[in-house]
Amino acid sequence: MRSAEPEPGLGEFDLGYYGWRVVLAACFGVMAGFGSLFVYTFAVFVKPLGAEFGWSREAVSRGFAIAAITVGLCSPLLGRWIDRFGPRRIILPCMTVFGSGIASLALLRSGLWQFYVICFVLGVVGNGAAHLAYSRSISTWFQRRLGMALAFVMVGSGLGAMILPVVAQTIISRSGWRAAYGALGCIALLLGLPLSWRYIRERGLVRRESAPVAHSGMTWQQGLRSFAFWIIVAVLCVSSISMNGAITQMSALLTDRGITARSAALCASILGGSSLLGRVGVGWLLDRFFGARVAFVISLTTAAGIFLLARANSFPAGCLAAALIGVGAGGEAAITPYLLTRYFGLRAFSTLYGLTWTFYAAAAAIGPVILGRAFDSTGSYASLLVILAAALALAAAMNLFLPKYSNSSPVDLP
Repeated sequence: MRSAEPEPGLGEFDLGYYGWRVVLAACFGVMAGFGSLFVYTFAVFVKPLGAEFGWSREAVSRGFAIAAITVGLCSPLLGRWIDRFGPRRIILPCMTVFGSGIASLALLRSGLWQFYVICFVLGVVGNGAAHLAYSRSISTWFQRRLGMALAFVMVGSGLGAMILPVVAQTIISRSGWRAAYGALGCIALLLGLPLSWRYIRERGLVRRESAPVAHSGMTWQQGLRSFAFWIIVAVLCVSSISMNGAITQMSALLTDRGITARSAALCASILGGSSLLGRVGVGWLLDRFFGARVAFVISLTTAAGIFLLARANSFPAGCLAAALIGVGAGGEAAITPYLLTRYFGLRAFSTLYGLTWTFYAAAAAIGPVILGRAFDSTGSYASLLVILAAALALAAAMNLFLPKYSNSSPVDLP
């Protein structure tokens, strides 16, 4: 196996630095992984699945909830394994199972339990095929440009959110939803898996990947006793309920208001494009300004987008709401791992990141279900979306209580 040592004389500011190859591979891996391919395309399948099998929107949304809850429950264990064995040994099998699971959705029959079982399996391996797994490798390669490196990894999710909903909707319109699920599964297996196998590894590993490199920082037990950790978790929970609820129901909401399915899919694509810009912009900001203040602004942006979505009655209004939500979604994805490395170091980074995902995913399971229930009960999403936007605006202020970075847990490079 090729050494993952940097070329002599090259550093993280040089394009030839090996770490940027890891970033590029991780970018496409995230694009083809759970957080992009499953989450951002889920909305375009809500109506087709309901029409095919007679399932309510709440019932379909429970599939998302099952996957989200399972991701949350499994993330700490996956994080612990990543810290112990290194990211590569976790990513490759998880990506294989994930891609196969997505493709298997094309074989669904009328039993709702089949849909739920597959969503459960996707949740088990989900964060092994998402930025939780890739962030550990990236954080070993960068210090001064860590924010930008993490942002470029998250660009993959933005690209996926921008491209994959339109691809899925186009295939659904021409060949049906079964063909769309089959195509998405092939994307995961043929794009994410080969690049991860070729390039993903930690800095300092030579010849064999028998164990990850030792790093400084807090233990996961020390992290759990930190005030900063629980602020990060609290903001994530409120953001997850609001943002995931809005994203998964956006296509159905807009088409209910007279916007065509293709235009609604374009709004989802705009959300992905703006999340891409949000990732890069937030990465640039994180390398220059205090992360807690950046997080405050990003959370407010998301809240504004959700509020506008509650009132959106036209394609331009839907586009603006989607763009603001996308900026928030993209920025948040880069902020969380960045803050964890700055406050707690890399010693137990993946474990702590997995624990934040437990709370994030549990909250993500709530958002789509309560919005689906609100629609089934009242015929509208508007009132609940306004409440969620207000709650997120209040939660944003909690970022201002985060302390300055600790000097005891630096991001160390060999």
